[in-house]
Parts: sequence; structure tokens; C-alpha cells
Amino acid sequence: MTVRRLIRAPGLLLGMGLGAFVDGIVLHQLLQWHHVVSQREPTSTVVGLELNTLWDGLFHVLAWVAVVAGVALLSSRLHGMAAAPPTAMLWGWVLTGWGAFNLVEGLVNHHLLGVHHVRDDLGGPVGWDLAFLATGVLLLGFGQLALARSETARQVRSLPDP
Repeated sequence: MTVRRLIRAPGLLLGMGLGAFVDGIVLHQLLQWHHVVSQREPTSTVVGLELNTLWDGLFHVLAWVAVVAGVALLSSRLHGMAAAPPTAMLWGWVLTGWGAFNLVEGLVNHHLLGVHHVRDDLGGPVGWDLAFLATGVLLLGFGQLALARSETARQVRSLPDP
């Protein structure tokens, strides 16, 4: 198995989990723009806020599980390797995982299910949802760029001296 394939799954898990944490911490808690089910259960009542807080907590549990699984898998796959994989390669997979998280979460929760929008406090304008999807595409692009650069760097390092 190539080094790129060895760290693909752990990197993707780490990226998805860390992306979920950024979403939950920044958009749910710090900015309070939305919660997991805030389009379905308004936060204007105590019961509604309690339900949204519960779903946010479950969301964070899943993010934590993804990060722990990514670290455990990365650790097991690196065990016994003669050299660590290039840092850019791992970050490439992490950024790809984060971008995938944004795309899936944005498409499913914002557009298909409509359980929340990026800015529920503004009535969920589609521009914010599209910007969230655009960040997913950008993160995927940066991840793929990092992977390509790490492969090029590995090939250059492995060339014999003239």
C-alpha cells in the first residue's frame, strides 16, 4: 500500500471531524447563527433551545469520534514505518476531508433536509448557504493541491543524484 493510501482514511476522518468542530464551535456557539435543528425547532423557547443544544451536543460527539478514530488509525498505520509521510500529504487529506464535510453537510442539512441554514437569524438567505458550499470546494481544491505538491516533492527527493 502506498503512503498516500495509508494516510488517506485517517486524514479524511481528521478533516471531517475538525471541520465539524469548526462549524459547531464557530457557527453554533460563538456566532450563534444556527443550531443543528434550528429551522425545525425554534430557539425562541426554552424547550426549543434545549432541543437544539442537545442536537448540537450529539453533533460534537460525532465530530469527536471522527477525530479520535482518525488519530487512532493514523497512529496504527504509522507504526513501524521507516519514515513519516510528508506533512503536506497529511494536510492534503485533512483539507480534503474538511471540504467534503462542508459539501455534504451543506447539501444535506441546508438544501435537502432544510434543518438549518448558515444564517437562521436572517431567515436563511441562500447566499450564506452557497458561500458555505464554496468554502467546501475551496478546501477540497487546496487539499488536492497539497496532495499533488507532496507527490511532486516525493518524486524529486527520490531521483538519483547525477
